[in-house]
Amino acid sequence: MSILITGGTGYIGSHCAVELLKNNFEVVLLDNLSNSTEAVCKHLYKICGKKPNFYRGNINNEEVLDYIFKCFDIKAVIHCAGLKAVGESVLKPIEYHENNVEGTKSLLSVMQKHDVYKLIFSSSASVYGNPEYHPIDEMHPLNPLNPYASSKVKIEEILKKLSIENSKWKILSLRYFNPIGAHDSYLLGDDPTGQPNNLFPFIMKVAMGEREELEIFGNDYNTPDGTGIRDYIHIMDLVDGHISSMLYLEKMEASLNYENINLGAGRGYSVLEVLDSFETVNNLKIPYRFTERREGDVDNSYANISKAKVKLDWMPKRTIEDMCTSAWSFQKKKILV
Repeated sequence: MSILITGGTGYIGSHCAVELLKNNFEVVLLDNLSNSTEAVCKHLYKICGKKPNFYRGNINNEEVLDYIFKCFDIKAVIHCAGLKAVGESVLKPIEYHENNVEGTKSLLSVMQKHDVYKLIFSSSASVYGNPEYHPIDEMHPLNPLNPYASSKVKIEEILKKLSIENSKWKILSLRYFNPIGAHDSYLLGDDPTGQPNNLFPFIMKVAMGEREELEIFGNDYNTPDGTGIRDYIHIMDLVDGHISSMLYLEKMEASLNYENINLGAGRGYSVLEVLDSFETVNNLKIPYRFTERREGDVDNSYANISKAKVKLDWMPKRTIEDMCTSAWSFQKKKILV
């Protein structure tokens, strides 16, 4: 049984690939390498003793997709591919729509052509916008505040409509909160090739001496210490949620063949709290300064994960300290690999 992972050499896709390979799935990775490298495949081989099948290409390219589906007996798709920088999306809204929304349409078209109807979609907590209440459950109103978040909402709408029109589809939209940390081997982690977009890659660059200080975007949020609060989840807990989702897809009823499910830790940490944890567990000092807020960022966001616990029989197991330790261990080992 083959599983296609779009965005497969990226942070989330590569970690999903590890667990699928370990569980004897044949894994096919598709990635355009815009924010990752093919070296990920070598690391997967070191960890699992087997390589995934890798293809370089965009999800907009239906010829590449069609070729992959002809070559492999694909039974399900984990769709992680997509542009994901909030700030960049404000500057390039058309590019984000073309890549994320239209690219997903291309993927769905080819899947349907080859009678593949099981899909796990990488959605985002950003669909909720500024929360009206906490913790945020899946019934919370959607209020995307930037083109990136809007692209996720549009894709969810397409998927839901598709599931209504054709009961063969079985689709889960997993609304990720903020994955951080690394695989236990420390061969895989959050390793973007371009400008970092998330907190931890920025912290890593300061810890490694590549930047003099950490820029914290805003200290006037409506939070106890003035910095934004987010729900951080260990990447391997997130992956466990995907494995549980694969099992859940097998037993989804035709009458309920599309669902949104939050994946988070179920509590929030401010930027300063995360920084303090990182410094404490790794015995490091990270200089920082406050800068202007980024357009589209919200004050506070953390998940209600009750639905994931019930539907997926899943719970996060790792702590913020585990996340901080593994992230730094990956960064240190990366230098030696």
